[in-house]
Amino acid sequence: MTDEDVLAEFRAADALLEGHFILSSGLRSPRYLQCARLLMDPARAERIARALAARIPEQTRNAIDIVVSPAMGGVIIGHEMGRALGKPAVFVERPQGTFELRRGFRLDPGNKVLMVEDVVTTGLSSREAINAIEGAGGEVIAAASIVDRSGGTADLGVPYTSLIRIDVPTYEADKVPPELAAIPAVKPGSRAAA
Repeated sequence: MTDEDVLAEFRAADALLEGHFILSSGLRSPRYLQCARLLMDPARAERIARALAARIPEQTRNAIDIVVSPAMGGVIIGHEMGRALGKPAVFVERPQGTFELRRGFRLDPGNKVLMVEDVVTTGLSSREAINAIEGAGGEVIAAASIVDRSGGTADLGVPYTSLIRIDVPTYEADKVPPELAAIPAVKPGSRAAA
């Protein structure tokens, strides 16, 4: 799947939004990729996950025991990646503000884990999820996301693969350009800004 193919999938799902958005990192952006809309069509979600799985080196794919994703944004893509790889998929969530496994999910000591997100911007959520996975006994051997918004700068501490890298400017809340400041800011994501 080419970058244009991926963007066509976002456009077909009305998931490539323009405006003034508050990202989960607290940064502001003139564009937002609404992965929940992208993934609401099961056939599209399967295509996206299969394309992302194909980008992960074969040796790594073969070593994965389980897929773990952070709730909420990573749940659907994590499930679909599990299906694409033929591996179980679970998720970590933040009931008290810190990621943890719940709902009877567990990792066996030394499980080789692929951590999957929908979008990586700063990498903070991904690193927090990785810390929780390792704290639960898993060994994160790779990370993946549909979208890399970091400009290629996110360091997750493990090999990282994305389906598409999109360089959209982001701004601190007090440093948005005038044309963006003139538009009401909305928070389309799944959690409050940190």
